[in-house]
Amino acid sequence: MMLFWFGLAGLAVVAELMTGTFYLLMIAIGFVAGGLAAIVGMSHPVQVVLTAVIAATAVALLRRSRFGRRRKLEAARDPNVNLDIGQRLRVEAWQADGRARVSYRGADWDVELAPGQVAATGWFEIREVRGSRLIVAAVGQHKT
Repeated sequence: MMLFWFGLAGLAVVAELMTGTFYLLMIAIGFVAGGLAAIVGMSHPVQVVLTAVIAATAVALLRRSRFGRRRKLEAARDPNVNLDIGQRLRVEAWQADGRARVSYRGADWDVELAPGQVAATGWFEIREVRGSRLIVAAVGQHKT
């Protein structure tokens, strides 16, 4: 019976490598606990309960950790949705209202400063895309 539990743990680890989350590793920990219970000689129902309790506890602990929380970003600010986020562009001149017009990726774009930024010429990083406007911050400045 212990080979069954360790085999399930191995399958969970392989599946984890394909998905990239830590949740299947927590389930694999539960399966390993079931295998260890089998080695010690506990009955099958005890092995199943121990596996379930350990796996559920591990998943709950992961969920409370920083690895289990998902950051929810608006699509306009999410670099996984919009590949322009994080890209750099050069602004040569700003208007008095904190806006500029720049050429980026072969087209002219309206550029607006992110809150708390200073209108100075130089390199800026795209932080958000709102329609045809790029919201930028000076390169090297932390996100606000």
